[in-house]
Amino acid sequence: MWDYTDKVMDHFLHPRNVGEIENPDAVGEVGNISCGDALKLTLKLDENGRICDAKFKTFGCASAIASSSALTEIVQGLTMDEAAKITNQDIVEKLGQLPEAKVHCSVMGMEALQAAIANYKGETMEGEEDEHEGRIVCKCFGVTDHKIRKVAKENNLHEVEEITNYTKAGGACGMCVEEIQEILDQLWSEKDTAPESTNEFKDLSTVQKILKIQQVLEAEVKPMLEKDGGSLEFVDLEGVKVKVRLKGRCGSCPSSGVTLEYLVQDKLRELVSPDLTVEGV
Repeated sequence: MWDYTDKVMDHFLHPRNVGEIENPDAVGEVGNISCGDALKLTLKLDENGRICDAKFKTFGCASAIASSSALTEIVQGLTMDEAAKITNQDIVEKLGQLPEAKVHCSVMGMEALQAAIANYKGETMEGEEDEHEGRIVCKCFGVTDHKIRKVAKENNLHEVEEITNYTKAGGACGMCVEEIQEILDQLWSEKDTAPESTNEFKDLSTVQKILKIQQVLEAEVKPMLEKDGGSLEFVDLEGVKVKVRLKGRCGSCPSSGVTLEYLVQDKLRELVSPDLTVEGV
């Protein structure tokens, strides 16, 4: 039996905003019922461009229902640009906690929101066209080698168990576990970590830029800060200026300026774009 928090159980037993909005302004659909999890998110905006209604339909476990329900509460009152900053960790924090094996449910919620925002803006999600291409590695859940590499890169995942938590691959019969580890070993043995060219970064949509920056902050920067009792929060992106808020011990540290310039900014320039600058707020 999973060790669910009271908040997870509350959202599971009493889910908020279940259903589908008629004539929605944005629609995001992710997952596949045949593979066990699917989510459809619909959003409605008011005259000020803020989300005034959010509804969901999901096929999945208690964590999937709870994550979807929590997501519809988080986005209320936000603009699309503000909603684009939401990560799966925001959903987990809203619920208090999720078992590691159920993190993929919060990821599904984040991906549905990103798909809805892209749908509203008439954009194509990064990786949407090739996510289901490639060779199927996990036949139980239909996960391809492209999907495994993509998720591993975005979240800095090195172990099969981590891939299972984020995609479910390898979580059923286990026949693909060795192959998943081989893919990971090959991926991280490659030394090509050159940043994207300026033009490539400029060509990304605002949602894609924010998502890429958040992924680097979550995977590369926050773990280093948390070792010393600190953390940080992504606040905004203005052109090539990334605004973040240092938290915990980092927020009151006299060397915070050094941290911003030589850790946060250097990492973003290395892994996202050499033109980025970082500002604390």
